[in-house]
Amino acid sequence: MIRVISNIFIFFLALTTQAQEFNSQEHNFKVVTVAEGFKNPWSMAFLPNGDILVTERPGRLRMVKDGVLLPDAIEGTPSVRAINQGGLLEIALHPKFETNSLIYLTYSKPKSLDDQSEGTTALIRARLEIDKLVEVEEIFEASAWNERGGHFGSKIAFDKDGYLFMSIGDRQSPPTGDLYNHPAQDLSSHFGTIIRLHDDGSIPKDNPFVGQSLALPEIWSYGHRNPQGLIADISTGNIWSTEHGPQGGDELNLILPGLNYGWPVIGYGVNYGSGTRIHESSARNGMEQPQTQWTPSIGASGLMIYNGDKFPNWSGDIFAGGLAATHRRLSRISIDDDRVMSRESLLHGEYRIRDVRQGLDGYIYLAIDDRCRPICIGKGLTSIIRLEPVE
Repeated sequence: MIRVISNIFIFFLALTTQAQEFNSQEHNFKVVTVAEGFKNPWSMAFLPNGDILVTERPGRLRMVKDGVLLPDAIEGTPSVRAINQGGLLEIALHPKFETNSLIYLTYSKPKSLDDQSEGTTALIRARLEIDKLVEVEEIFEASAWNERGGHFGSKIAFDKDGYLFMSIGDRQSPPTGDLYNHPAQDLSSHFGTIIRLHDDGSIPKDNPFVGQSLALPEIWSYGHRNPQGLIADISTGNIWSTEHGPQGGDELNLILPGLNYGWPVIGYGVNYGSGTRIHESSARNGMEQPQTQWTPSIGASGLMIYNGDKFPNWSGDIFAGGLAATHRRLSRISIDDDRVMSRESLLHGEYRIRDVRQGLDGYIYLAIDDRCRPICIGKGLTSIIRLEPVE
């Protein structure tokens, strides 16, 4: 009897540890766990030696080495305002990291260590030395202060010319009164914008609003709600972003200089709970339409373009993560230069996906944060997983 029970236990253990397999239109794939034990993983970056840096929203920078999450956090990270959606957020490597060891971190910055009443989005640059950050310097602070705890944006992308793009959310500023007076429509602040900087934080002279009175020179585009996906397509030069809509109307946008993306004047979402109207309409002259939109919302998060060799039929496709409780997924978007050709939903309902990255090995990595508050929205996982092809 003991031997029978033991065999049954081994059988079920094998089932639970076996990689899950999934079907898709172009590739069948399996999901493999890379590392576990994180606290709200937010963003990933792959070092040249294969190690993975992972930010945890409460304020820690962690390292995964040889598939193991090291117990100690990397020293030197900034003090963060870890309230609601705020904390330590994006991480990105300098395009020439192998020679300069520079990394970039975005975070929700408090007014001071003793005053957490307000926050904004800020950007630091630092040099990574083994297990600590040195020469830490703040190179940008958004003019987007308020007391709210959400919509920090905070994604980073370097384009093929080495310019740094960064997203800043509308900081949950409510769309009350005249929609055209909303902070995301005001060029004198950074609410609801995507900005462009040099790698040292200085302002490029050819930014679209340089020299214009009452407009901040860092701004590249405006009228955004909460852009939490941002990528630069090195092959085409296109800049893409995903942003959250309110109970519908998550958007994929092609980001072009000086353009207005409409929030909150136009859009496809409605007020939470009540479902009442927010926008003036879904379209207006002088405001950009999304290349595609999701209604109901998927909770659009991390974004990447695949150019690896492990999934050849996905080459050039955009992948967008989804956080929404009931519509979470990994969305695969086939594009032709600047046009969306088709969409496919992968891992629908499986994981709350915070970040999506292509690893140096050509596999697709996902940061999973199935948070509990106080009950689990999903499976209660906080891990890094990897998609691998199934022959």
